[in-house]
Amino acid sequence: MRKLVLLSFIVLSLLQCKAQKDNIIWTDEFNYSGLPDSTKWGNEVGFIRNHELQYYTNRRIANSVVKNGCLMIIGRKESYNGADFTSASINTLGKFSWKYGRAEARIKLPAGQGLWPAFWMMGDDRPAVGWPKCGEIDIMEHINTELKAYGTAHWDNGGHVQSGGNIRTDVTKWHVYAVEWNQDSIRWFLDNQRYWGVSIKNSENDTQEFHEPFYLLLNLAIGGDWPKNPDATSIFPDTMYVDYVRVYQQTTK
Repeated sequence: MRKLVLLSFIVLSLLQCKAQKDNIIWTDEFNYSGLPDSTKWGNEVGFIRNHELQYYTNRRIANSVVKNGCLMIIGRKESYNGADFTSASINTLGKFSWKYGRAEARIKLPAGQGLWPAFWMMGDDRPAVGWPKCGEIDIMEHINTELKAYGTAHWDNGGHVQSGGNIRTDVTKWHVYAVEWNQDSIRWFLDNQRYWGVSIKNSENDTQEFHEPFYLLLNLAIGGDWPKNPDATSIFPDTMYVDYVRVYQQTTK
């Protein structure tokens, strides 16, 4: 009887896994070479936010390139358009957005003073309403040489508010970073281990931003308000590696 129950459980688990894989609605597996696919990714350009030091370049293969099955986002120390550093920030704004589901990416990160890689989401209406009214879901952020990854939600509630947690890990090894997002909550995972959650049920605490479509971002920032500046220990160039990005969505409630 125990064997039958165990077999049934295994079969059910396999069916659930298959159903989840069947529900991929968007993916980039990076099985090509060259610049990131322009039908999926656009670029932020220039000095963007948080008093960061890098100039985000526009479709420059020295800062974002797909090779050997991985996207590489590369931070460099070089003089470029008035900056001392260059990097890339790519996103799906105007190309892909969605509401509710699971977003995940398999990523290996650099670690060094002044480095700030991230995999995150912002509300599709950001160009119209601005931040933080558009909402922001940081699926993964890492700063400096810390042995932890952060997951955070940002929104407007009479001003900027946030709720987030972190989990201890060696970010220089491959990990799957994910959020699962539905009408009731946002939950953060590292390698399928849940470590943080935020309730958005009935838009409590003014969380209505999280009931609108969001788009994806990947970037490697250098310096800025949180990590502060690189120092003599920082090594450049350094690289954020991304094996894949996938978005799942349930077809039934």
